[in-house]
Amino acid sequence: MTKIVNHWIGGKTVEGASGTHGPVTDPATGEVTTKVAFASVDEVDAAVAAAKEAYLTWGQSSLAQRTSILFTFRALLDANRDAIAELITAEHGKVHSDALGEVARGLEIVDLACGINVQLKGELSTQVASRVDVASIRQPLGVVAGITPFNFPAMVPMWMFPIAIACGNTFVLKPSEKDPSASLKIAELLSEAGLPDGVFNVVHGDKVAVDRLLEHPDVKAVSFVGSTPIARYIHTTASANGKRVQALGGAKNHMLVLPDADLDAAADAAVSAAYGSAGERCMAISAVVAVGSIGDELVEKIRERAEKIKIGPGNDPTSEMGPLITKVHRDKVASYVEGAAAEGCEVVLDGTGHTVDGFENGHWIGISLLDKVPTSAKAYQDEIFGPVLTVLRTETYEEALDLINASPFGNGTAIFTRDGGAARRFQLEVEAGMVGINVPIPVPVGYHSFGGWKDSLFGDHHIYGNDGTHFYTRGKVVTTRWPDPADAPAGVDLGFPRNH
Repeated sequence: MTKIVNHWIGGKTVEGASGTHGPVTDPATGEVTTKVAFASVDEVDAAVAAAKEAYLTWGQSSLAQRTSILFTFRALLDANRDAIAELITAEHGKVHSDALGEVARGLEIVDLACGINVQLKGELSTQVASRVDVASIRQPLGVVAGITPFNFPAMVPMWMFPIAIACGNTFVLKPSEKDPSASLKIAELLSEAGLPDGVFNVVHGDKVAVDRLLEHPDVKAVSFVGSTPIARYIHTTASANGKRVQALGGAKNHMLVLPDADLDAAADAAVSAAYGSAGERCMAISAVVAVGSIGDELVEKIRERAEKIKIGPGNDPTSEMGPLITKVHRDKVASYVEGAAAEGCEVVLDGTGHTVDGFENGHWIGISLLDKVPTSAKAYQDEIFGPVLTVLRTETYEEALDLINASPFGNGTAIFTRDGGAARRFQLEVEAGMVGINVPIPVPVGYHSFGGWKDSLFGDHHIYGNDGTHFYTRGKVVTTRWPDPADAPAGVDLGFPRNH
């Protein structure tokens, strides 16, 4: 029988009442293994209502209670990391070791949430005027929502909800309908950890569910990670409905390689960062910019390494790269390679014809490497989100920097060099939110914030870290005066208050 994934509302599984379901495939076989319920407006409203009811007590709960539950959840998450990774592999297709890494990065944010009392410390100034004190405090918003992508079905939700609920909010998650099972497992673990019913809810679905969350008057903030067009839509729509929004969009991450770089290290990094998780990462390196005369040697080193990557099912321990999430996406990625030569690219490796014995119906695509790519080529301009690496050539650092900064995306970037001065200059001059120096995928640790610039971020706050705490809380300033009984009556004074 086909597995059915339902909603999680008010601390329990709720069967979809709309009667509409979406297919979930095993990317390695192409077979539909699961059906996921799509929420109606009424079901989204039920989840928000459960969260609003739970907020009445959770928003007033002590920091000690919240963090105690999160510590228990962390232990359960750690004990179940293999089970969650297996769900990710079965529905997303990434290899098990990569899925385990995703859970581990999510655990970092849970660690941060367990110490939220440090981030929520207020400020106090005494005697700002005679017998007057001023305090600044931060308070939760209420019901908040997260809308998350298919490529990290466990990690990206954990970028959001641990901080949100640690700050005293309640949460409604709308995960990707392509790989929904990990979110239900997480909901079960939160319940097992003692999280009160309604504090964390999951509704599955499509645009109907998303739009209802964006317009629902009881949802105070929306966090999103996905493509740039949808991020722009989320930001515009939610903002028009009076909500706080952080919407992380797409990317075209460049890796600048200077002539003095260790080319073996640079080639290792480029292959790892471009083809890991089949390129389905918003922090994947998709464009290498080779400066000076090193281009031919660097491309050859990348080719040698890329050809050795073993592609196969994610649950095969020998596989290094799995399939793409859907056949539609696989065909779209292939189209960029198939049209590359006509746009002036040199096709060094063409992976569009790759298949895996015994899994012929899987969503397979091999490694593709395009050299001497003009900036006008679609393979350079678009976020491909697949195992396609483009190499561009420039004569100077300045030309390379201008090329990178001209991109509408500004998510992450990297430079490979032995020159500390060049590296320092690059980190200050490049227009991107996350920069790696001899680090190809500069995803920040949990206590720093993740976020890009330009069309890679819509909203004022990055995600997790201090920005996450500020996004999920609002400030309040309290001015207090306790006059001494011996004071003479102050009398009426219509002048503007002054401190003295």
